Amino acid sequence: MKINWAALTVCGILLVSSCKPEPDIEPASFGEIDASRYVVIGDSYMAGYQDGALFKDGQSRSIGALLFRQLDYVADAEGNSLSFTQALIQDNNGLGRNSKPWDVVYTGASVMGDRTDCTGEVSIGPVKNPYNSGEESTYLSPVSLNQLSDFAVPFAGITDYSNVNLASENEFYNRFSASIGSTSLNNAIQAANPTFFAAWLGMEDVYRYARDGGYQQTLLSASDFEAYLDSIIKPLADNNAKGILMTIPDFRHFPAYSLIPANGAELTQQKADSLNDIYHPAGLTHINFEEGSNYFVMDDPNHSSGYRQMKAGEYLTLSVPLDSMKCEFYGVLFTAIHDRYVLDSAEVAALDAAIESYNSAIRSIAQAYALALYDTEVLYTQLQSGIKWDGVDFGLEFVSGGFFSLDGFHPNQQGNEIIVNGMIKAINAQYGSSIPILNCQDCNGVLFH
Repeated sequence: MKINWAALTVCGILLVSSCKPEPDIEPASFGEIDASRYVVIGDSYMAGYQDGALFKDGQSRSIGALLFRQLDYVADAEGNSLSFTQALIQDNNGLGRNSKPWDVVYTGASVMGDRTDCTGEVSIGPVKNPYNSGEESTYLSPVSLNQLSDFAVPFAGITDYSNVNLASENEFYNRFSASIGSTSLNNAIQAANPTFFAAWLGMEDVYRYARDGGYQQTLLSASDFEAYLDSIIKPLADNNAKGILMTIPDFRHFPAYSLIPANGAELTQQKADSLNDIYHPAGLTHINFEEGSNYFVMDDPNHSSGYRQMKAGEYLTLSVPLDSMKCEFYGVLFTAIHDRYVLDSAEVAALDAAIESYNSAIRSIAQAYALALYDTEVLYTQLQSGIKWDGVDFGLEFVSGGFFSLDGFHPNQQGNEIIVNGMIKAINAQYGSSIPILNCQDCNGVLFH
């Protein structure tokens, strides 16, 4: 009898293939977590502020809201459901604080569109949605909600959590203060009796200083920061709440502080000679220009002349008047760049020290209360080289990198998705949970007008 080994092999393969079990997929579970009363704690980064404003879609796809989606997915898999209440803005024009409040206090969100610079050149770039001054009450009118879940308040620093007068000082907190009564934000969070929380604290404390170039700003001491942080987290942990804390990334990762080079004054030899002929006869020989890239001139009250050229390791903020630099020689001739637009070497050192010490406090408190910890610096460092998520490349480049929104500081919704997935991994590792990774099909990147 002849045996058809080829046919037998094929049949064997088919037989084995048909009987092979599917790979084990770990069922969604909470592990040690009780997510029945989930709250979000933080500032603009957790609130969904993006493109320079707070608006409905951004809030609905904020870091806290996207994490809730996955918590609710697990609850649904277990036959339960969760609730998540936010004080949502009513539309997507939204409202944001202007980086130059002396011009106008508030602005709408930015979108990509045609913009015309001081030379009349039209290019694609961030433009503000139409906003009529005086209409801010439309967005800032108090709303009353029951069982508020999202306590993230744009522009609230860590000291603000114990401030009983915060509603009169922060318009975004005033929007929902009616929901929690005349008490401190910290007391309101405790009253919510959370069983699980996501907190990203310290970002406002660091970046309030950075976005104003350190001008008329101070940084909390490391000991004060840790004490304030502990006053927020300890009562929750003492009540057996579990949660996640997040560290503060280096300011150099953000286009808001790294996009415009300090040596971005490009000069021909003729222009350089002309400028030197103005500065040097006046005795300002410490200011010198040459053909090619040159450092801008900045205010420096510590210099005998009152100003000097910037140097390597110093940074311009994205809020610097670009049209004035292009058409009115701002930062090169006659007018030095104001200190509010510059992070000089002393301010950079202060920022670096604050970020390092605040992160040390965050790690210490996470360890003390057995909380999950997500080191965001790891993510931003990876983004510096570029990462791929869901088949798409992401990096830190302004607009083209796909991670940041149009204010160069806050992530867009897809950026929030990437952050949330890092949080989920940290939560699962800490609490033995198996919360699935988020794949947000309705999260937007950069929007065009």
